[in-house]
Amino acid sequence: WLVIAVGLVRAYLAKGSYHSLYYSIEKPLKFFQTGALLEEYLLIAKYLPGIVPSSVVLTAFQVMSRVFLTWAVTHSVKEVQSEDSVLLFVVAWTITEIIRYSFYTFSLLNHLPYLIKWARYTLFIVLYPMGVSGELLTIYAALPFVRQSGLYSISLPNKYNFSFDYYTFLILVMISYIPIFPQLYFHMLHQRRKVLSHTEEHKKPE
Repeated sequence: WLVIAVGLVRAYLAKGSYHSLYYSIEKPLKFFQTGALLEEYLLIAKYLPGIVPSSVVLTAFQVMSRVFLTWAVTHSVKEVQSEDSVLLFVVAWTITEIIRYSFYTFSLLNHLPYLIKWARYTLFIVLYPMGVSGELLTIYAALPFVRQSGLYSISLPNKYNFSFDYYTFLILVMISYIPIFPQLYFHMLHQRRKVLSHTEEHKKPE
């Protein structure tokens, strides 16, 4: 993710504009975001057999939605790749993941700076809505092109007697953000209160 961040900055400095920066980091974004599926598989496998904690389920939704945005929307609908909304979610993802992996790394080393812990449980307040807004705006921008081209849609009659409307599916995906995003957001707010308040208690002089 640091590679993606550096790529964005270099492309911006070279072009002098933030428009269409997606093309400068397209390949590493696809590689690293798709690689998150392996991480999520290992997370879920760690908790199985047994009941998967809700936090893992929510994280799984987040990872799958990002992979979906990367391949089934941004990659598949070329017309949206120049949209500013794509840069919105790419920047949000990149900053979020750099902070998250830094948090994990320093935690494993048993030397976690308070600044990284604070960033992990604070910057999401802005980054999550920013990322979700970019994702929804990108899907919305893709709708006319999907409807016009019939992308990934299957119409009747066919030998399988099955139909699928990708345009409608994308609308349902957008609607699914309504119940899922608040759960993820408030889960993080709860974690923030628990983690940071615990840290402050340890900082108080005896």
